[in-house]
Amino acid sequence: MKIDYSIFTQKTSIDRFLFAVENGYYVEAHELLEDDWNMYKKQGQKEKALVLKGLINGATALALFHIKKRPQGYEKVWLAFIKYIPLLDKVEFEDKNKYYKAKNLLVELSKKVEAKLES
Repeated sequence: MKIDYSIFTQKTSIDRFLFAVENGYYVEAHELLEDDWNMYKKQGQKEKALVLKGLINGATALALFHIKKRPQGYEKVWLAFIKYIPLLDKVEFEDKNKYYKAKNLLVELSKKVEAKLES
């Protein structure tokens, strides 16, 4: 299935990421933060880059579970989210509350996955 990226009309990449995750576009969510992730890496802002890496991996983990039907892949990649997301408390972002919203959304969606894995 090819996605028409024109549906992502939100102003910022974090807004586009939130929209994508809220609507089950987990693969696309990954792509929507990648440019910012690479920018922060190039600028030497390692902790900001790692926060984005965590969010990207959170969305990727959900894609592995829901789209690729690979629960072991989900479990492995989710660990990267867990590893990097605590850095969110240490860095400054414009509209930081949106990054927390993305984190919390991924955590809530992960709880549903975990419940399925346990059953």
